[in-house]
Amino acid sequence: MKTYCKIILFLIVLLTAQKQYAQHQSKIAAVVNMDYKTVSINQEITFYNQSNDTLSSIVLNDWNNAFSNKKSPLGKRFSDEFYNKFHMASTEELGGTINLIIEDADKNFFTWERTEKNPDYITILLDKKLLPNQKIKLHLTYVSKIPSDKFTGYGYFEKYGMHLKNWFLTPARYENKQFVKYSNENLDDIANAVSDFDIDLKISGKNAVTTNLAVEQSAQTDKETNIRLTGKNINDVDLIIEKESSYTNFKVNGLEVFTNIRSGRLNDSLKKKIIERTADFAKNQIGEYPFDKIIISQADYEKNPFYGLNQLPKFMRPFHEDFLFEIKFLKTFMNNYLKTSMRLDSRKYNWIYDGIQIFTMMNYIDKYHPKSKMMGSASKYFLLRGFKMAQTDFNEQYSYYYMLMARKNLDQPLNASKNTLIKYNVQIANKYKAGLSMQYLDDYLGSKIVLSGIKDFYSLNKDKQTDRTDFEELLKSKTPKDIDWFFNHIIDSREIIDYKFDAVSKTKDSVTFTVKNKGFPLVPMPIFGIRDKQVIFKKWLEISEIDKQITLERKSIDKLALNYKNEVPEFNLRNNWKSLNALSLNRPLKMTFFQDLEDPHYSQLFYVPTLFYNKYDGFAPGVSFYNYSFFDKPFMFILNPMYSINTKSIVGSYTFAYNQYLRDRNLYNIRYSLNGSYFHYASDAAYLKLYPSLSFFLRQPNYRDNRKQALMMKYNIIYKEPSAIVTDSTDNYSIFNIKYFNIKTEVTSHVRFFTDAQFSSYFGKVSAEMEYRKLFNDNRYFNARVFAGTFLYNSNNTQNYNFGVSRVNDYMFDYAVYARSDITGILSQQYIHAQGGFKSFLNPSEADQWLTTANLSYSILWNWVDAYADFGFIKNKGASNTFLYDSGIRLNLVQDYFELYFPVYSSNGFELSEKNYGEKIRFIFIFNPKSLINLFTRKWF
Repeated sequence: MKTYCKIILFLIVLLTAQKQYAQHQSKIAAVVNMDYKTVSINQEITFYNQSNDTLSSIVLNDWNNAFSNKKSPLGKRFSDEFYNKFHMASTEELGGTINLIIEDADKNFFTWERTEKNPDYITILLDKKLLPNQKIKLHLTYVSKIPSDKFTGYGYFEKYGMHLKNWFLTPARYENKQFVKYSNENLDDIANAVSDFDIDLKISGKNAVTTNLAVEQSAQTDKETNIRLTGKNINDVDLIIEKESSYTNFKVNGLEVFTNIRSGRLNDSLKKKIIERTADFAKNQIGEYPFDKIIISQADYEKNPFYGLNQLPKFMRPFHEDFLFEIKFLKTFMNNYLKTSMRLDSRKYNWIYDGIQIFTMMNYIDKYHPKSKMMGSASKYFLLRGFKMAQTDFNEQYSYYYMLMARKNLDQPLNASKNTLIKYNVQIANKYKAGLSMQYLDDYLGSKIVLSGIKDFYSLNKDKQTDRTDFEELLKSKTPKDIDWFFNHIIDSREIIDYKFDAVSKTKDSVTFTVKNKGFPLVPMPIFGIRDKQVIFKKWLEISEIDKQITLERKSIDKLALNYKNEVPEFNLRNNWKSLNALSLNRPLKMTFFQDLEDPHYSQLFYVPTLFYNKYDGFAPGVSFYNYSFFDKPFMFILNPMYSINTKSIVGSYTFAYNQYLRDRNLYNIRYSLNGSYFHYASDAAYLKLYPSLSFFLRQPNYRDNRKQALMMKYNIIYKEPSAIVTDSTDNYSIFNIKYFNIKTEVTSHVRFFTDAQFSSYFGKVSAEMEYRKLFNDNRYFNARVFAGTFLYNSNNTQNYNFGVSRVNDYMFDYAVYARSDITGILSQQYIHAQGGFKSFLNPSEADQWLTTANLSYSILWNWVDAYADFGFIKNKGASNTFLYDSGIRLNLVQDYFELYFPVYSSNGFELSEKNYGEKIRFIFIFNPKSLINLFTRKWF
């Protein structure tokens, strides 16, 4: 018996030792120089081959080095999303890994590789094969240059301090017979292997240190801070260094929570109550956190804020300070709770993280704030009570944020890799849809099956590296129902769900109907019986019941409703109603001032004040009537009547458009439209324009590619009232126009190709232009545009349709020209970058045969003062070719929206010395709010 006990004891000790030995280990001696923003590192990595494969190389993540090169994947992502701070940064603000040396235990150098394409991980080539269960020691010395925190929220910050994240080299995760090689793309999804850490930290000066590691020793003087840190079984180290700590420490049931989330005037006792409630809820809903510490920083929150709360200025936020703090803390806590404790590929399986996070947050709100609204206390204001936005439940807003992208045909599958998602989908749409989808499945299955599956899956992460298959199998094991539809259609595709009623008949005691599937996937759908806006019954329709006749007991209901509580992420809720009262409309008309969410209970008509300006109409106030909310609809119209103050007459415009969205093609949208406008082109005459059009919009298979293409065909019918001021003003005409655009714009470069063909009874002409803009490493821009146009035939003897040299000849009324008939006055100096593109007023001013020009500019001071030069050849009938040129200075205040041009030297001579120089200055100023909105939305879409 004693022999057996000895054997068992020996095995226990052996297994325990094996487990400790099997973990990767990093021993680091780091010296932090706060003045130079560097960390000098001496590191020993004990790498253990935990796989069953024989390794000939090892991969180490070096994400800090992503900040060393503006052409890195990180720099590319910043450029794609129109974030220019990184590309405009000075060398001192960038980061990187310097003087990296890797040796073995005998001081022999290892050969290692780092590619220019992927500078943020290295591959170490081993001299000998590393067999399963064998270990190898790597000795590394290097300097980590810490970047500014203005790029990602992590790095050094100006008020003396550092928030260090991914600041040293770590072994990459190994799975499926290969190392996971992910580049830093500002997604906080580094694929580190789990390791033990032992860090000796020496910091210049007296500092406060906040970290998720255990502090074993700490000593401080005025000149130096020394700290010894340890941590086991973790994949990331968070370290904040400050003169005085901005973090408050709260102890919650054995867990230390460090946070500096901004909380207004909240006292610590109230914050502690909120933090305790959040931590307890996460533990009960998900599982016990495996570590002793967690850091919840303001930087973490600002990287993934709660959209909606953060978009309004403080004085307009209709939420109490405690609720704001609670939501911000809840969202950040849940994100960090999951990311630091789950062994799951957060780039490949990001939807699981997002789904659990948002699903738990929705359950939290249901429990502690069940009556809260999307707009908080604003829902009680008398003037806002009629708005759907004000009356929408807090949790219901998630579906609207997702629906915005689905209606734009820009939604992406939940299972798409995180780095392939456009910014809005990463931070909002996919995140919210994942939570809604888990809530949908939980409602359908009942008995809190999804909640139970989440707990089991979270527990499984303590024992092994997990993936999507583990989660799927756990859920399927808990229900007899077939839920393949959930993974095939909700998770793995972007197919739209859209059900409607068909063939409804009723008696006093029963109602018979068919639910028709207008989309592609077949999924379960809840049906509700409504009486006086109260739910009388609810029934889940199984997949087998869709598109089949169903009879239910009527129970005195007056309406049938599909998806009444918005449990299903459905594309269109407007066709989910069927009134059973003969005199009642399914969706009565509702007029709403300004803008609102889409309300499926009503047919909505919106109206908003508008203001238009040109010299002849003056300011023209008006009202725009339209039928779409924040979300696009297949059929949309805008009616915009205005009152011209100058002419004392009605002017305005209208648009009727139908969008045909194609879900899985490069040709993603076909638009059929009818447009018209009526404004004055001279002080005594107006024009009427009518143009039906057909447009084809194309995009790349990679949604993150900013390339946009479009082919547009329109037939312009123009009637001009006769004018005593403008010659040839009675010429009424029609022109068939074909245009093709191919544009790709980023921070670092802009390429635009445009062709145009026009045909009428008077003339036929074609033109093409190519525009290129490049940002160089010295933060200077180079712009080049080449334009070439020629007439195919031209029987008109006037200048009405000629190519403009210095002023655009806008006979089709396509451009927002403030004084199109003037040749003097400040408004006549408006510049439109089209046709010849010259800034100086040159002669000849038009071309009736052909025109070829080039427009160049280059930054000479900062990034908004340019030198420009234009030159080209102009050919008119009966005249020889004429060479023209000009040059000057451009103030590029807001690119393409607000610019000033100061001519210096041209074909006219030295223009600065001429009289009335102020009349030669040109300007670009965009008065259209919709155009300005593109400056802010382009980084999201």
